[in-house]
Amino acid sequence: MDEHEAGTSRRDFLRKCIAGAAALSAAGEFNLLSAQQPAAVKSKVVVARDAMLRAAGSKVDSGRIFGLLDRGMQAFYGVDNPLQAWKKLVRPGERIGLKVNTIAGRGLSTNVQVVAAICERLQQAGIQARDIIVWDRESSELERAGFRLASAANRVRCMGTDAFGYEEQPESFGTVRSKLSKILTRNCDVLINVPVLKDHSDSGITAALKNMYGVIDNPYRLHTQGCAPGIADLNMLPAIRTKMRLTICDATTASFDGGPSFEPESTWQHNGVIIARDTVALDYTAWQIIEHKRAKQGLKTLLAAGRAPRFIALAADARHQLGTNDPNQISRVEV
Repeated sequence: MDEHEAGTSRRDFLRKCIAGAAALSAAGEFNLLSAQQPAAVKSKVVVARDAMLRAAGSKVDSGRIFGLLDRGMQAFYGVDNPLQAWKKLVRPGERIGLKVNTIAGRGLSTNVQVVAAICERLQQAGIQARDIIVWDRESSELERAGFRLASAANRVRCMGTDAFGYEEQPESFGTVRSKLSKILTRNCDVLINVPVLKDHSDSGITAALKNMYGVIDNPYRLHTQGCAPGIADLNMLPAIRTKMRLTICDATTASFDGGPSFEPESTWQHNGVIIARDTVALDYTAWQIIEHKRAKQGLKTLLAAGRAPRFIALAADARHQLGTNDPNQISRVEV
């Protein structure tokens, strides 16, 4: 081989090496993106129930609540130890906000014992009591729902946005132009959504997505057209999207008609919780549960009643992409 041929050979070899390295680099980048955005992974929704949750009467058994939550969390995170599940949810040093729903009073608000159990497990997972706040719109609504207000710095706090106020500048997306609660924007790093499974006279159903109406100063503006696109647009606000980590929907007592107010004849003891990271998939599942109960009660479907929850499909559309409403992409796990 002469000098020219040797030089050409070396250059070809180097080109191949560089091309190979580039290909490996590109493949590594592609694999990293694929790992971050696994399109084929289904949205998991865990529906955990305990038929004996009220074995001693109408009141929820606080001991069994822990078991119910633990089994649901273990199933969601795929672990054998309940504390492992809670440690996957939060990290020590994070400030946790539990957004409850208390508009319907004691009869149909987030169950106090469910919230107490969540707070206990969070502390066992390494969260300091002072870094947990249970909140909703108004302190008076929390009290009417059975919560005890607390503001001491060394314990779990419980108070309404009225004690903190709303941001001065509104945030906007689509039809939404609202001021956010300072509890959300300034006092918590992680949002755990703790709504109630219930019927709604405007939106059809209310669970995960609509519970965010309680974090803004003007929810009344977003109730037109069946809350669509209001609910979907609201959940696009960055503070909600980035801080929302998990929804634990209280389905111990639920409503199939007459909501969101408490109508005793339209509620039932579902004795469960629904757990999901995907709020759209959770709401789709909640809708199916309510429809099933309505059918058993001999009632029309929500579509036939003129109030199908159209916001669910909007929240899943190309503009919002908040989750999936495709039943083929939802992995529903019954516990």
